[in-house]
Amino acid sequence: MINMRLIFCFFCLGAFILGLNSLEIAAQTQDAQPQITRKTPDTTEKSLQPNAASRAVTKAADFSTVSNSTAPYTNRIGVQTTQTVPLSLNEAIRKALENNNDIEVARDDVRFQETQLRSLRGAYDTVFSVTPNYSRNATTGSTASNDFRVDAGVNRLFERGGGSINTFFNNSQTGSNSRNNTNFNQTSGLVSSTSTTTYFSNLGVTYNQPLFRNFRVDNTRRQIKIQRKRLQQSDADFRRQTIDIISQVQRAYWDLVFALRNQQNQVANVNLARENLRQVEVRIEVGSAAPLARAEVATELANREGELLSSTQQVSTAENTLKTLLLRESNAPEWAQSLVPTDTPVYSDDPIIVDDAIKDAIDNRPELRRLRLQREITAIDIDYFRNQTKPRIDLVSSFSLGGLSLGNQNTDDITTQQFTGNDATLLAAINSLRAAANQSAIPNPTVTFSGTPTFFNGGTFQSLGNLFRSDSPSYTVGVTFEIPFRNTTAKANLAGARIQQQQTEAQTRSQEQIVVADVRNAVQAVETSRQRILTARRARENAEIQLEGERKLYEVGRSTTFLLFQRENALTNARNAEIRAETDYNKSLSDLQRATSTTFRLNNIEVDSPMPEIEDKD
Repeated sequence: MINMRLIFCFFCLGAFILGLNSLEIAAQTQDAQPQITRKTPDTTEKSLQPNAASRAVTKAADFSTVSNSTAPYTNRIGVQTTQTVPLSLNEAIRKALENNNDIEVARDDVRFQETQLRSLRGAYDTVFSVTPNYSRNATTGSTASNDFRVDAGVNRLFERGGGSINTFFNNSQTGSNSRNNTNFNQTSGLVSSTSTTTYFSNLGVTYNQPLFRNFRVDNTRRQIKIQRKRLQQSDADFRRQTIDIISQVQRAYWDLVFALRNQQNQVANVNLARENLRQVEVRIEVGSAAPLARAEVATELANREGELLSSTQQVSTAENTLKTLLLRESNAPEWAQSLVPTDTPVYSDDPIIVDDAIKDAIDNRPELRRLRLQREITAIDIDYFRNQTKPRIDLVSSFSLGGLSLGNQNTDDITTQQFTGNDATLLAAINSLRAAANQSAIPNPTVTFSGTPTFFNGGTFQSLGNLFRSDSPSYTVGVTFEIPFRNTTAKANLAGARIQQQQTEAQTRSQEQIVVADVRNAVQAVETSRQRILTARRARENAEIQLEGERKLYEVGRSTTFLLFQRENALTNARNAEIRAETDYNKSLSDLQRATSTTFRLNNIEVDSPMPEIEDKD
């Protein structure tokens, strides 16, 4: 009877221990699906949903709240983990395009280069000038002269042909009494008929046209062409910077995805160790295990808690890296919020054709576009310096109209005696002598003099009217020749530009090699990451089988706690390796997009360049 009671007690104790072991096996051996933050179906809040394998463990310890025992190991300084911000990859890219400071710097550089181009094009603006001038000149013993002069003109350079035109209008009045006429009034009201004021007006145009050197290109047009290319280079730099930032955002996003999923696995592993410790303490209480077993399990629990702390640090680092790319200000409120990614890693078996990827890179890489533009800049320099080696032959021409008026003049005919004054007295004396000698008297006839022509009578307005008389036009036509004997400077500059052209071609070939190597490495990284996912998946499945077998051996007493912990840790590492392979695969895809410069197209991003379309008038 006593033996039967002992057998019954041992049977009950074995059934109790077997039940505890079965619970621990279920917590670690069920199939584990990838863990990622997902959107809950009935709310906009994001929740951390562990997979089926860890559901049995996390059900007892919800590490998303501060009340559970793992909260001290998942808290992050300066971040409110309860204030979550759901974030998809597309939203992260959009925020980076709007707020990233490096993109803004590149965009502003394009705008600055645009202002430089506009500044150079200002050389062809029409310029109007006017110069009023008044002067008074006087010397001792003479009447002061007062001069008032107004000079005006319109100047302009022509981009096509390199010619220049200068229209001018000059108006002046000079004379001792001109102070009475500084308002350009007509002088017909003056009492004096001997006005000493003279009015000049001059209207004309001069045109200079290069015929050989500087006809097709000159320094101004050369600088404008070069600045256009530099503006396009800055636009290429802007696009390259934008692609790099998008690639960094994608990598940081997937790093955060891995860090959060790794933290979930570490939390589950810690909870599993705590459950093991609870079971061991129960065994010690019933006498089926030695007290030394508690130290072994407690040591493993402490190790796993340390790994959880490291994973929390990794989450903080990954999140801060992503926030640096997305936020504009250092004091933005989003720094205190917790980012929760909502996208899961993607996987595809579609092969990548290396030749197509290389072709995309050669056609789209901003670095190669910049070098092609630099080659065009060098060609502009060669064209200009070759033109400077030619002789200079310029056509010089001018046409002008001149007007003149003499102030208030008498325009009536003047009738007077031929001899007047002293001459008349002398004539009277001579005639007296001739009369005494019985000779005839010398006559003093009346003569008539024509007055000043009417077109000279008047002030400023009269001089302006005289501009359009048929006798006022004047013109000149000439040619300027300049033939340098050696022209050393231009020839040296031309030789230097050709050397720079060869240098640019060598740089282009070197950059193309770098691009090809970059693309090949990116394609290989994608394929390697894809294979790693498959191998990591097999490793995780086999680790689950090994843990299940080790648990069965442990149940029948053919294994130890040390070996069981090894299998549990191996399964956790296998799961993390699978997660890392999945995120690395997505990071390699973003690197391939960057290497081929297809980031905009593949992510449905349309970037409007700050560079406006400027018509090339050359």
